[in-house]
Parts: sequence; structure tokens; C-alpha cells
Amino acid sequence: MSDQKTDLVPSAGSGGTMPTHVAIIMDGNGRWARARGLPRVAGHRRGAESVRRTITAAAELGIRYLTLFGFSSENWKRPITEVDDLMGLLRHYLRGEIADLHKNGVRLRVIGDRTKLAPDIVTLIDNAEAMTRDNQGLTLIVALSYGSRAELAAAARAIAQSVREGRLSADAIDEALVERFLTTAGIPDPDLLIRTSGEKRLSNFLLWQSAYTELVFLDTLWPDFTKQDLEDAIREFQRRERRYGASSA
Repeated sequence: MSDQKTDLVPSAGSGGTMPTHVAIIMDGNGRWARARGLPRVAGHRRGAESVRRTITAAAELGIRYLTLFGFSSENWKRPITEVDDLMGLLRHYLRGEIADLHKNGVRLRVIGDRTKLAPDIVTLIDNAEAMTRDNQGLTLIVALSYGSRAELAAAARAIAQSVREGRLSADAIDEALVERFLTTAGIPDPDLLIRTSGEKRLSNFLLWQSAYTELVFLDTLWPDFTKQDLEDAIREFQRRERRYGASSA
């Protein structure tokens, strides 16, 4: 990873705009480990190092919001030993890294279904969010036990309950209102979504929020992801013309 500041120069599409919000599907830990004859947990551990590098790189590049897909609602279906290893890594991260994030002005926010997480992990998350709540630097959003369809269903239930109780008129339901009921309320939609490992799908991640997000798919496995990969994805973003459904000039 280069420590030198890189000149990100776009073509005519974006006029030099840096993405405000970058989301990443961190894929390929298992394949990285398998290619080296190592257990899957070794890939997850190396992937945690990539998380540290990417948070640092995002802050250096002036990205304001970084969302990382840490553990999906579907990942609970994995073998219990792998899930336990992942939860152990999560505990280690929450205990060992939050003070450093706080020192560097990072604000942490966790989205997803916390009811499936162990009580001690929920406490660690609550404490980390409280500690970093007033920080003004990078906002780090970590999606844990997260699935976008479940998020949308929960929002629909909450809206229906508000209508049933007379606190909300059905006629008032529009896109802006739905967004207020999502777990990402108050966070701008991603400008750029990166998926590593060569897979080309969203995998139930930020489906509503990514309606007009630019998608970049990289062959790099997540444990090998560097600042250079992030910069390359941003260059690709900057080459594109974002029209939001309108015709080009």
C-alpha cells in the first residue's frame, strides 16, 4: 500500500467529484485461505487487516461515509464453527480497535438485526457507538446480521403500525418517509459500491439505498485489497456520468 497521496483525475463524467459514501462487499476471505491451504478463519483474520487498511485509506482520501458488509443475515447458515470464529473476531475488533478509531475521529454505526447477536457483542456495539457518537471524521457503518429485504420488511411493518395507530396517514407515505424507517436513516445513499473477489451481485445488500449507486466489481480477494484498489475503483467512478434516469447532455 502506497502512502503517497494519489492524484485522482477523472474524465468528463463527474467533474472530479469524490464519492461521499463508499460501500464495500468484502468477499473472498475463504478463497484466499483455501488457495494457501489454510483454514477459513485465517482468511477472515487477514480480511480484518484489510478492514484496518481500508478505513485508514478512506479517511486519507476524504471519504465521509464508509459502509462495510461484515456479516449478512444469510451468513448465519454457515457452519457453526465458522460463525463462532467470526463472532470471536468481531469481539476482538470491538474490544481492541474502537479506542484507536475514536482517537482518529471515526464515528461508528452498526446496522442489522442485533437480536441474533450475543448479548456481550450487543453491549460492545452499544458502547462503541456511544463512545464515538460525537466524532466528526469518517463515519464507519458496519452491516452485521444485515439483510436488505429484512430491513425493507421491518420498515413496512413499522410504517403499517404507525398508520394503524393513527400517527401517520397512508397518503403521507413516499420515498423520503420510507427512508426514515430504514436502518440507514440519516446516512446518504452510497455513491460507489465495490465488491471484491470477482462476484457480480449485490447479495441482499443495501438494495433500496443502491438504486443509483455506481457498481464496481474487482477480481481482488478481500484480504489482498489495498488503498490502490480503492483508488482504482474511485477512478472508475469518476469516469462515469451519473444521470439518475435523465438523458445525457
